[in-house]
Amino acid sequence: MKQNLFVFFMNSKNIIVFLLLLVSFVGEGRGIKGNHIPASEDTIKREANLDLILKVLPADKLNEGSPFDDRGRVSFLDRTFPDWLNRTGELPPDFEQIPSIPFLPNPLLIDEGGKNIPVKTKAQWEEKKEWMREQLQHYISGTFPPAPDNLRTKILSEKMDGEVKLQMVELSFGPEHQAKLTLELMVPPGKGPFPVFLSQWNHREWAQVAVRRGYIGCIYAGADTKDDTEKYAEIWAGEYDFTRLMRRAWGASRAVDYLHTLPEVDKEKIGITGHSRNGKQSLMAAAFDERITACIPSSGCTGASIPWRYTSFNFDIEDIALLSSARPSWLHPRLRFFIGKEHKLPVDQNSFMALIAPRGLMLSTAITEGAGNPWAVEQAYYASQKVYDFLGARNNLAIRSRYGLHSISARDMEDHIDFFDYVFGRSDFQPPNRLFYDYSFEEWKEISGEKINPDDFPVKGADNLLVSESGNKITSPDEWKKRRKEIRKYIQWGLGEEPPGVTNPGPGSLKNAGRGEDSFGNFLSRPGKTSKMGVMPVSPYKGFGDQLFGYLYYPLNDQGKLKSNDLPVVIYLHEFDYSKGFNSYHQVETLFRSMVEKGFAVFAFDMLGFGNRIEEGTRFYNRYPHWSKLGKMVTDVHGAVDAMVNIDFVDPDRIIVAGYSLGANVGLYAAATDERIAGVVSVAGFTPMRTNTLDRGTEGIMAYSHLHGLLPRLGFFVGKESHIPYDFDGILACIAPRPVLVIAPSEDKDAHRTDIEKCVNQAGKVYGLYEKNENLHLHTPQDINRFSSEMRDKMYDWMAAHFKD
Repeated sequence: MKQNLFVFFMNSKNIIVFLLLLVSFVGEGRGIKGNHIPASEDTIKREANLDLILKVLPADKLNEGSPFDDRGRVSFLDRTFPDWLNRTGELPPDFEQIPSIPFLPNPLLIDEGGKNIPVKTKAQWEEKKEWMREQLQHYISGTFPPAPDNLRTKILSEKMDGEVKLQMVELSFGPEHQAKLTLELMVPPGKGPFPVFLSQWNHREWAQVAVRRGYIGCIYAGADTKDDTEKYAEIWAGEYDFTRLMRRAWGASRAVDYLHTLPEVDKEKIGITGHSRNGKQSLMAAAFDERITACIPSSGCTGASIPWRYTSFNFDIEDIALLSSARPSWLHPRLRFFIGKEHKLPVDQNSFMALIAPRGLMLSTAITEGAGNPWAVEQAYYASQKVYDFLGARNNLAIRSRYGLHSISARDMEDHIDFFDYVFGRSDFQPPNRLFYDYSFEEWKEISGEKINPDDFPVKGADNLLVSESGNKITSPDEWKKRRKEIRKYIQWGLGEEPPGVTNPGPGSLKNAGRGEDSFGNFLSRPGKTSKMGVMPVSPYKGFGDQLFGYLYYPLNDQGKLKSNDLPVVIYLHEFDYSKGFNSYHQVETLFRSMVEKGFAVFAFDMLGFGNRIEEGTRFYNRYPHWSKLGKMVTDVHGAVDAMVNIDFVDPDRIIVAGYSLGANVGLYAAATDERIAGVVSVAGFTPMRTNTLDRGTEGIMAYSHLHGLLPRLGFFVGKESHIPYDFDGILACIAPRPVLVIAPSEDKDAHRTDIEKCVNQAGKVYGLYEKNENLHLHTPQDINRFSSEMRDKMYDWMAAHFKD
């Protein structure tokens, strides 16, 4: 034992590691007892931000007892995120001092959010590239060593497999050549030089396809199945803090070092690709190594093709909190500081993409994979397109969206190699870019021909709710009903011109239950039946609305039969879950089961443009140029109400609409325009529009008009928001005196809490006219934009108090 310790300390690297570990125990970090240095106001604020982050963040998940820890430590020096905090003493930045960039960062701006200097010259572009490299390493990938100058190679084996030569190679480099990397090369017959298909160890079969297409297949040991790069964390501990993904990406560059020594390699044609976590590292590798001339991150999802700004809880995919705790080793711990503050990140995933330009880049995804967000991938594509245009290489950027789930097949690999062939000049065939979310406000204006002058609408303040159009003060419910009619006219104007339609009465009873979406093919799993919860698929022929699918969940008794013939029902509306609709990553099954066990039926369906209705939304404005997507969503809710009032075991007087994020927004509009809805629960559903100006750091009303294409007419009011003819105080007031619960997290980056409080107070005056002040309730938990268990409990209790016998 003593001899082993002597050997350990004789190694200078281990002495450095020991000293760094010692620092973590001595108490450099935050909250160490005995540190009596007075905290500054700045520190207090930053510590409060950290407390909120720790409240949201799950504990790190570790598999240290397994042969390979696929989750990994936060770093070689730190087992968990709290360990890293204690060792480094780092705190979140003072977010008030950081510019808010609510949309994707623009790679063609220097000092974005400050001076906003456009990039116009090559020198400026190089300056911006260097800045992006620094920022990406600081917040996401960690820092990494320079390319080694002592590369050694060793052929471990060589054999022929038919006409293909297989070589196993070991590279060694770094301090005392401690770092290793194993490669397998598959060299096709011929003189060459050959293009290279570079991928990770578990993608050998991918390389097989590429070899048949005339590529050298090269796989490197930077994958879960074989990972030589894991040792790099120890070798460079205390000098560089590259994460597991970045270590593997850096390993890919060492493979390129070797490839550049081979005469049979065409050095201008090296393409890298990988799937899922390998897609993430492939993007990093190509961004930081310009010798890699093309890249295809395949279903890399969060941390690859999906920007962090579009992974927040309201998009219902792998957000920063979920991914960083589930895979602590993948991403730099500083990224966790931006949980709920994603808009404060100075860079994003499109910054990696910008660094790859003008080289080949294809973003490859499945539109219905659980961890995917096809809308967000397309936003990254559009943002990157500007850079490729600037560099005169538009055709070197591509996007490939496939049907299905996360995995891919030979079909997809052949298409990927088609892209490599195209950007390498080996083929004239340009893979098509199929876009599902190609809406733009400018194109909508052309299609619709609409022209709206906001100055034609008078400026509206927060105190005009109880004043009629003629200027008279409203003092009674009867006077309010006239004013409500005026407000509803404007709400309907915002929603657009709904075409005349036909009422669908729905299935009526359990005996008319359908077969669900499986009857036409479905990649999405929906909450299923349990011993306490039955499921009634509502399908076309006995469906609801205009040819729509839905699912009605209801409580069962001990005999497995319908528990009651007079159930209140909750129409639950999902968030911005583009790939899955109401099939949730954030435990929608437990949400539904809890409501059902408390005596409620629950009806759910995918809204337009989401889940199984993605394509329905693609050409919506070509078909209905004067309607709106949000207007169609509201119409579908009304169609759900049509069906629920006719279900023989539902109480038609107790139909509630509840939703989170987008769903909450839609629910409020639906209730304001349909008095059959008895009550509403809105969770992080809105912020007043007239005061939500862009200079306050949010997406503003452009979220509706430009980004998601929900309410195009609002686009004319950008910069003149005070002229919008209606707002959420009016929407809430139009629901009065029916019960409404508004849950508005205080730290919601997309909302302004004080504005919401004023809005609810104004609407409360209308409830006062009915002497029903208690029916409008605002709850503002100290939390970020999410639907937490505490918020769910608040909803359950509120619904039980208002709608249970």
